[in-house]
Amino acid sequence: MVTSVLSTGLVVLNISGGNGVTEFILLSFPCPREMQILLFAVFSLTYVLTLMGNGSIIWAVRLDHQLHSPMYILLANFSFLEICYINTTVPNMLANFLSETKTISFTACFLQFYFFFSTGATESFFLSLMAFDRYLAICQPLHYPTIMTGHFCIKLVLSCWVTGFLCFPIPIYFMSQLPFCGPNVIDHFLCDPGPLLALTCIHAPGIELSFSIIPSLAIFLTFPFILISYTLVFRAVLRVPSSAGRKKAFSTCGSHLTVVSLFFGTVLFMYMTQTSGHITTIQKIITLFYSVFTPLVNPLIYSLRNKEMKTALRKVQMSIKILQNK
Repeated sequence: MVTSVLSTGLVVLNISGGNGVTEFILLSFPCPREMQILLFAVFSLTYVLTLMGNGSIIWAVRLDHQLHSPMYILLANFSFLEICYINTTVPNMLANFLSETKTISFTACFLQFYFFFSTGATESFFLSLMAFDRYLAICQPLHYPTIMTGHFCIKLVLSCWVTGFLCFPIPIYFMSQLPFCGPNVIDHFLCDPGPLLALTCIHAPGIELSFSIIPSLAIFLTFPFILISYTLVFRAVLRVPSSAGRKKAFSTCGSHLTVVSLFFGTVLFMYMTQTSGHITTIQKIITLFYSVFTPLVNPLIYSLRNKEMKTALRKVQMSIKILQNK
């Protein structure tokens, strides 16, 4: 076994010799060649639009000083996270559509596995942090400026990134040490723990349990926290005497709740229908939805329901036109 260490500290494994499998075949969506090319075109467009939409939000927050507040700093980080999230699956999936062999190396498979699950866990932490920010802003408006300072906001953002990326290295490392004797075919468009464990030569209940517990903790600790936060937020909003104030508060929270519903709704459905080692077409579609299409619609949800963001995006558009005319 040859090991190399990335700058991030993640140990990358390159298996050879004793292990019979050095690469996997990702079946993705088996269909005729013409349909593969059509899917390539559709997901290429989705990928470009996702990068443009989330990149525009990041650029708008950076350029507009009125958006240099905790809420928009969190939104910019969330948009950057969505870019990272979609980059874990779509580039390889696009290459897969045009490939005849549809192979992915052992190392690349486990790297994709790590970054996909780490960014997914980080997203759940970010959604709970954004809910906490809205709770403080609406339920504790007088204390909000002193609690959610820029320094404290950055600390919370960093804690989300670090925690999300520290959840899976150890179980993924131990899974990579299991013997994979073949076959090496994964009926999915990404490297997922269920199909991978089904390809091992030995039964590993401890590793299976770890991949059930860790994602479940990330989901079932953050989701109730978000629900409690917004229950308190709605109670506070309903007490606001001004209808305009209630409308503004509901509009701000509505965008976040829509994103929360899309992400957690599809993830929870996936968990309820999951069967170890066996991926159905429905499960593929659900995974595709929360890993590819959710990052696409998130910038649309936030920009269409937020006046400040729409104004900032218009400024970005005007600045681009000015640069093009020079």
